[in-house]
Amino acid sequence: MSPKYEAFENIYQRAAARHQGEAMLETLLDKPLSNEALCKIGDDRWLAAMTQKIFQSGINWQVVRNKWPNFEKVFFAFDIEKMLLISDEMWEDKAADAQIIRNFNKVMTIRENALMMHEASIKHGSFAKMVADWPSTDIISLWAHLKKEGKRLGGNTGPYSLRIMGKDTFILSSDVEGYLRNREIISTGRDTQSAWRAAQDAFNHWQQESQRPMSQISQIIAFSVNH
Repeated sequence: MSPKYEAFENIYQRAAARHQGEAMLETLLDKPLSNEALCKIGDDRWLAAMTQKIFQSGINWQVVRNKWPNFEKVFFAFDIEKMLLISDEMWEDKAADAQIIRNFNKVMTIRENALMMHEASIKHGSFAKMVADWPSTDIISLWAHLKKEGKRLGGNTGPYSLRIMGKDTFILSSDVEGYLRNREIISTGRDTQSAWRAAQDAFNHWQQESQRPMSQISQIIAFSVNH
């Protein structure tokens, strides 16, 4: 039996009531970039954003932000070609550099994700173009691609990286996941294909209903269930 989706207008009004009205709510919502603007972002910036999210996982985000200029220096501004030319010995040296947060396994994701982006650039012209062309109505397939082909980009790390860079994507945050479970839209583990598919179908429905970006729908749902 198909799930019965709550009218998006009801969700929106509940979020507005909890956040000082519609005008205030609108100021809190992200505005995704156009495909043209996404394509203009260098692949080095995508690698930097994903690396920052990986390092922020499990520790205070501000600690990573404070050291981020050092990351940019140590890793040559995340230039993809330079990342692929670094020797194993140099990677070990960089992972031990006191200027950054020393975590060998996380440092090595830089090489793996640079390789993923390099391969995407061969197929699509650039990693940025691949992301830009990926339809938001099937954004879960892009999540799956990042999880499979990249390193440590599963869970919400990949989706959050996409949103930060301006790609339109919903996020299965704890608030959004809780809402979807309460409405019996998802019932399996958050990172299962069945949960992703059910969530995508729901967001596609609300997108058609509201004509809003997926990212805004996701935020409005989260705002509707918290203060």
